[in-house]
Amino acid sequence: MVNNKSFRKNRITKIITGLVAFFLVLNAQAQDSNLGNWFIYFGNKQINEKWNWHHEVQYRNYDAIGDLEQLLLRTGIGYNLSENNNNILLGYGFIASENYVGNTNEKVNVNEHRIYQQFITKQNIGAVNLSHRYRFEQRFVEDDFRMRFRYFLSLNVPISKKVDDIPNKWYLSAYNEIFLNTESSIFDRNRLYGGLGYRLNSNIRFELGYMNQFFETSSRDQINIISFVNF
Repeated sequence: MVNNKSFRKNRITKIITGLVAFFLVLNAQAQDSNLGNWFIYFGNKQINEKWNWHHEVQYRNYDAIGDLEQLLLRTGIGYNLSENNNNILLGYGFIASENYVGNTNEKVNVNEHRIYQQFITKQNIGAVNLSHRYRFEQRFVEDDFRMRFRYFLSLNVPISKKVDDIPNKWYLSAYNEIFLNTESSIFDRNRLYGGLGYRLNSNIRFELGYMNQFFETSSRDQINIISFVNF
């Protein structure tokens, strides 16, 4: 009889190998975009049964590392409308961007202050966890004021059983997020992501994934390294 633990390890190894190969193929085939890298930290502090404090840091690079594209700092205070399933939040974000000028190697620094409101609702379909996020942003980009709506749909699919009292230690993660402006050029961008997640314990988990971000006439590819911490 095949040992169940060994079987699970072999299956997870094959999944990781397949994902790495998939990322390499995508990188080789990307014609109009450079492969970048995002390091992301999401933190959540449950103040009491109703209130929570969200905070995050995103360090985004044009390439693997060292060529800064954006540093994003975001925080907010949330309120649970129902237990663990429906949350409203008011937040603030600061975004420091280094944008290339045309096709040159010169960069220009752009700072943005952002106020946002969001609603998150969660549901389970069998073992699959779904999350919907609706976010409305008021953006102060240097001397310009803009507004934008975002819809985010994510799902987590467990691929392992309970280990050391931690359910779904390994899981697959995917999301799609669309950005819509309130101005005449309505479509802003779309992000499509897929990755592999690992739960270190009940409060900490990590993900490694690939994201394609496409605009009206171009696209960018990123490898995302993400950590989630609840405390």
